Amino acid sequence: MAQRIGLFGGTFDPVHNGHISIAESFLQSGLIDELWVLLTPFPPHKQETHHTPYEMRLRLIQTAFEGIPNLSIKTIENRLPKPSYSVQTIRHLKGEYPDSTFYYCMGEDSLAYFHTWKYYTEILEECDLLVAKRPGVSHDEVEDQILKSTHFVSHTPLEISSSSIKERVQNGDSIAELVPKSVHKIIEKEQLYS
Repeated sequence: MAQRIGLFGGTFDPVHNGHISIAESFLQSGLIDELWVLLTPFPPHKQETHHTPYEMRLRLIQTAFEGIPNLSIKTIENRLPKPSYSVQTIRHLKGEYPDSTFYYCMGEDSLAYFHTWKYYTEILEECDLLVAKRPGVSHDEVEDQILKSTHFVSHTPLEISSSSIKERVQNGDSIAELVPKSVHKIIEKEQLYS
């Protein structure tokens, strides 16, 4: 049976409650049957920054998303040529699963600069976008060509970012409310971000 699959990629460094909330909104949209979380090894636009090792980030997302129905974690981008361009991942998956329909999932804040992504027009040729709504975000600057391929999903965003979590850890502030308990435990035990 043909599946409708959402692809939700990211560095997840670290994964937090905002990521879980947005994943659940994609799954509840009725537009997809499954959500595949793609862990990016080396995002092309963030190559200068230091990342937590891939295996550790994988461990964090496995524990964070555990038990969410119809959600799986895929390590495909770790096996494809680097750097990880979304279009090559999408093409590879379409080749492996020719009967499935893929959607590329993102938050509405990312839509505003989607036109700056390398090969963004090729991504739109391969699949539509599934975008989690964000209050007060305007689309005036978004090209019509992008909006024509965009499906909006209702979502109430949590104001959390991976960079603010790192900052809090470095300052010795608590992150218990911002990440799943299992993720918090690993961050503390492995002394990540401190």
